[in-house]
Amino acid sequence: MSENELALGIDFGGTSVKIGVAFRSSLIDQAPPISTQDFDGPTPLLDAIQRTVEELKHRHPKIVGAGIGMPGFVNFERGIINTLTNVPGWDGFPLRDVMEERLDLPVVVENDANCMAYAEWKRGAGRGMDDMVAITLGTGVGGGIISNGRMVRGSQFGAGEVGQTTIDWEGRVGHYGNKGALEEYVGNQQIASRALELYAQAGVNRSLSDCTPARLSAAAHGGEEVALQIWDEIARRLASALMNCCWLLNPKAIIIGGGVSKAGDVLFGPLTEHLYAQLSPPFREHLMVLPARFGNEAGAIGAAALAIEAVDNA
Repeated sequence: MSENELALGIDFGGTSVKIGVAFRSSLIDQAPPISTQDFDGPTPLLDAIQRTVEELKHRHPKIVGAGIGMPGFVNFERGIINTLTNVPGWDGFPLRDVMEERLDLPVVVENDANCMAYAEWKRGAGRGMDDMVAITLGTGVGGGIISNGRMVRGSQFGAGEVGQTTIDWEGRVGHYGNKGALEEYVGNQQIASRALELYAQAGVNRSLSDCTPARLSAAAHGGEEVALQIWDEIARRLASALMNCCWLLNPKAIIIGGGVSKAGDVLFGPLTEHLYAQLSPPFREHLMVLPARFGNEAGAIGAAALAIEAVDNA
């Protein structure tokens, strides 16, 4: 095992922080998740993360660096949190410098969806590709772009946010004031609300707990017409946003991960049909729509891979 292949991946979510030790394409050790709701502000939470990391470093003394994937907008070059989605008290926080001092390791801080995209690009479904778009479908919709063999971050490190692109210029107002944002229609809660509406229109009694993506997927695979209609709507909306990505970026592949993507054929079948119908033959004939290789571990694996790259290039 090369010393420069063992790194920490820290996946900071809105409800929990997951920490693991990554070797190449897998996590070889994971700590119990840390609940973000149990801590008031950055300092006590970082204390808990530091304690967990010290335990992992004790078990794996050859760890060479740490990568941290954060939701929201992250200044990748400086390691500063500009905006942390759904968690107050972190705006403008110099996370990289603070964590390098606490952990006594080189630290990389990146947007969590970019970490997922990086994992899929370097070690997953997009390995070997120079041009790809990765999106993650869950509570919200995140994304990352690889173009000409490089991660695209943008002038303010906000590139790749497919979930914030509009599919309706007069649509629902999103979290940042933008109208018709994709994630306002295909996030978990939005899918459940729409499913309740369609079931009611069909005269079918369902509760909100019956309308999770997992249950809607099972119902659609069982041939239930309303569930199939729901997934077709999701596919149409995704296709609208991804069609714009294709015309703008001309990727070789679109890689889709996150909990919603676990629906499988009931999502990927209509999505491919609706997307390909909106593309010219040269694009359509060479574009792949692929499920992501990594599941819930993608963020940690990608963050660790970024840390290893930073150490190798130092």
